[in-house]
Amino acid sequence: MSTSPISAKVFPDYSHLPHVVIAGGGFAGIAAARGFIGKDVKVTIIDQHNFHTFLPLLYQVATAALEPAEVAYPIRTIFGKEKNIGFRHGQIMEVDHEQKLVRLIDGAVIEFDHLIIATGATAAYFGIPGASKFAMPLYSLADSRKLRNKLLMTLESADVEAEEGKPVSRTFVVVGGGPTGVETSGAIAELIRIVVRRDGLHIDPANIRILLVDMAPRLLTAFPEKVSTYTASKLKEMGIEIQFGRSVVEVQKNSIRFDDGEELVVAGVIWAAGVTANGTLASNVQESRGPSGRLRVGSDLRLADSDCVWAIGDSAAIHNGKTTFLPQLAPVAIQSGRHVAKQVMNVLEAQSTKPFKYRDKGIMATIGRHAAVAKLPTGQVIKGTAGWLAWLGLHLWYLVGFRNRLRVMINWTWRYFDWPSGPRLIVADAETAD
Repeated sequence: MSTSPISAKVFPDYSHLPHVVIAGGGFAGIAAARGFIGKDVKVTIIDQHNFHTFLPLLYQVATAALEPAEVAYPIRTIFGKEKNIGFRHGQIMEVDHEQKLVRLIDGAVIEFDHLIIATGATAAYFGIPGASKFAMPLYSLADSRKLRNKLLMTLESADVEAEEGKPVSRTFVVVGGGPTGVETSGAIAELIRIVVRRDGLHIDPANIRILLVDMAPRLLTAFPEKVSTYTASKLKEMGIEIQFGRSVVEVQKNSIRFDDGEELVVAGVIWAAGVTANGTLASNVQESRGPSGRLRVGSDLRLADSDCVWAIGDSAAIHNGKTTFLPQLAPVAIQSGRHVAKQVMNVLEAQSTKPFKYRDKGIMATIGRHAAVAKLPTGQVIKGTAGWLAWLGLHLWYLVGFRNRLRVMINWTWRYFDWPSGPRLIVADAETAD
């Protein structure tokens, strides 16, 4: 009995339409691409990863609360039904403004009518010796897997020493008192307690020191001071030490040194001290850039020295209407992506562009399983369990993919009442076992 071969899917020919290239598949790039659905344009998203990552939950992957697949979603699947939107797996090396084309690392050349740069940001190490080599950031799935392996392997080695009757002492230093630093330090403390209680480790959680340091005089400086006080109090209840006004001057494989000369032996340094666009595509697009290496853009988010290249999200230095710039946050990325899609269509339809207006929807940070803080646009503050529930709802809303939303919701619900075994797996490979 013969079987007929599976026929290839036939795609419409969009080569005659204006070509919009979107560099980056993060919050900004995905939001921009969605704005072109069903429009008379051909869109190509280019990213070195074939998936979109929900960055705000990477710390939960790192602390074994979620699986990597629960915070990532294939870009092709997101736009699988959209005939005018395609994906190219690759990394842009160079932008040729005159010829309107991008060159990829693999040698490919792709022409564009409009280019939207949404390549995001990376960890800022401020030139501190050893930080980029030995500290562990949290800006990719690979980062979160590496940190998870490090945490779990450290606990396993400590358990061996405890069983042998040796004194156990381990120190993790979290650098940065913003939302990422607060969330990560709280999640590490919870992980240690649960591993000891549920997995039968012989170590005393008090012997695993978690030190959160920041140059600022308080945590979460973007929040009101009372929120900082509340957050610090909750973290201390979890056994986390907090030190302010501390500047890191060097990081080594097993140590960290501060400006006052103190040097600590550490099991690991988690870097949450800020982000920069330096080292991303933005570094090679514009000679004179804005703060943190971000691209200078006009009010419509077009590059200051271009008529067909745009920048959004963490890649762009977007004025807030005053003398400062909007923060590098997911809401800014999403809103700027939507805005640029409309402006590109305006240009293609010979209409004037409009300035970007950001709608502040507030900011949030979670502290632990039952506590979070949120500042609403009105200035009102929500904290405690109410803040935690608000944080859960917002993150579920923005998470891509129904499957991911369902799985994360089940995990979070289970964790609220009890802590399951969870994905506490050491999956060491060439990328994460350093």
